[in-house]
Amino acid sequence: MAQQEPYSAGVLPAGVRSRFVDGVNGLRMHILEAGPADGSRPLVLLLHGFPELAYSWRHVLPRLAEAGYHVVAPDQRGYGRTTGWDGTYDGDLYSYRRLNLVRDALGLVSALGYGTAAVVGHDFGSPVAAWCAVVRPDVFRSVVLMSAPFGGTPPFPFAPVVAGRAGMDAQFAALTPPRMHYQQYYQGREANENMWHAAQGIGAFLRAYYHYKSADWAGNHPHPLPDGSAASLATMPTYYVMERGKGMAETVAEFAPSTAEAAACPWLSEADLAVYAEEFGRTGFQGGLQWYRSGALGAAEMELFAGRRIEQPSMFIAGASDWGPFQSPGALERMGRMACADFRGSHFIPGAGHWVQQEQAEATSALLCTFLADAAAT
Repeated sequence: MAQQEPYSAGVLPAGVRSRFVDGVNGLRMHILEAGPADGSRPLVLLLHGFPELAYSWRHVLPRLAEAGYHVVAPDQRGYGRTTGWDGTYDGDLYSYRRLNLVRDALGLVSALGYGTAAVVGHDFGSPVAAWCAVVRPDVFRSVVLMSAPFGGTPPFPFAPVVAGRAGMDAQFAALTPPRMHYQQYYQGREANENMWHAAQGIGAFLRAYYHYKSADWAGNHPHPLPDGSAASLATMPTYYVMERGKGMAETVAEFAPSTAEAAACPWLSEADLAVYAEEFGRTGFQGGLQWYRSGALGAAEMELFAGRRIEQPSMFIAGASDWGPFQSPGALERMGRMACADFRGSHFIPGAGHWVQQEQAEATSALLCTFLADAAAT
């Protein structure tokens, strides 16, 4: 994998820097950062999800720096300009298991010269942030989870193995019309090629994907689901439960914004979109898709933490138009009631869908600043 250069001048907002940190759990990690890096300020680590990059935090980074923090957002394993990861379908899947992603975060904190940090995770970065808090509470002193709630560690005594998404696939296939859960699709060999070389082009694919899951698409009206059955989950938009036989590129193409809507998008300009298109156009999506494929790997080692809670201050943020908090029925309620001992509340930001830190950067940053200050005071 060829080494990359930092972002060129003009790509990032004022005050945000691009550089590399070597020797992070086998990675040469690309980071964006804001605020002095001399150890004089508390560290805040921002972990992105799929299909995003450190760049998704571009508007939050300077706001947190202004509030007195050294803020760092890495391109995580499998993404962007970070190198040292295996992005082949038949390659090293074990390195993507959940606790090794925690090790990446821990290694970055150490490589930056810190002993403690606050950690914030969005989308698939959220469970990584949650496990950071569970595994190393001495390092990760507070945690904010975004869009994807943390339902808790494995139960103790260990529960019997039950069928997951793959076991439900026949139920989705039996629906009219036949459906497929997006996580099952993302585990297949064809998903990367379908999105990477989408018929509409990678830029148009990403524009449609981001639009469809945002508050800009008028059809996003999330609400709690009664249960986790295939029929119940299929009431969500097709970016979660797809029409069987269609790839994600074809799925989102039906909901692409008009040229005028795209041009008027206040949170994702054409220049912003070009950054994503360039990065994913170079790497493809398989590195990020490995996260979906590795869920069962390392399950036994995660059972070592059975019954443990997140004891340190925690908070949840999502867009009011985001289905993410509800796609795993019951997880949102378990997070506040059982999984987190010092839970500071759930916040649903109006005017944002799934990409809350991009769609409503000011409101997201304000919540983060208040929480971080309060957590540090306790």
